[in-house]
Amino acid sequence: MRFTVAIDGPAAAGKGTISRAVAAHFRFAHLDTGLLYRAVGARVAEGAEPVAAARGLEMSDLERGDLRSAEAGQAASRVAALPEVRAALVEFQRRFARREGGAVLDGRDIGTVICPEAEVKLFVTASDEERARRRWLELAAKGSGQSEAEILQDLRERDRRDREREAAPLRPAPDALLLDTTKLTIDAAVNKAIEAIGLRQAQGRE
Repeated sequence: MRFTVAIDGPAAAGKGTISRAVAAHFRFAHLDTGLLYRAVGARVAEGAEPVAAARGLEMSDLERGDLRSAEAGQAASRVAALPEVRAALVEFQRRFARREGGAVLDGRDIGTVICPEAEVKLFVTASDEERARRRWLELAAKGSGQSEAEILQDLRERDRRDREREAAPLRPAPDALLLDTTKLTIDAAVNKAIEAIGLRQAQGRE
């Protein structure tokens, strides 16, 4: 059985949390595609050439402990703007998406570029202020001294780069379900996603 769920959206909107919960509920494999770009960005920060880093990326590179840092996020956004880097990672993602047993991929261009034929597409969003608050809480718990205002500025700059890049800009697919998590609890957001995916599965069996 092949069934692909594409979940896109900006940073700190909740797509990662929702994706992991959905994958666990349906027993699908999960790929946080943002980690691919973070891992490439981390290797570039260490001196690697971007395209070579992307082409040589391995699954073990996604297990690095520093990929969730703010620095890695900024590096990921920069390398993701390079068409050659994106091309090097597209096939990897597409193979993962059509694996047996079902797959959930979350990122910024899954429904529009990587898996335009995905059975379910979700675009998860939230207000800038709420996303900054969530990221500030997350980073503060790890000892970061970055202020909420600084994080808000960083998020808006990253959003601008992601939306304005020529290669696969951040935008919802025309047939994506919009899920605004600004005022939703985690459980409520996850339940809405599960309901949408379950409905599509049922329609596919008819």
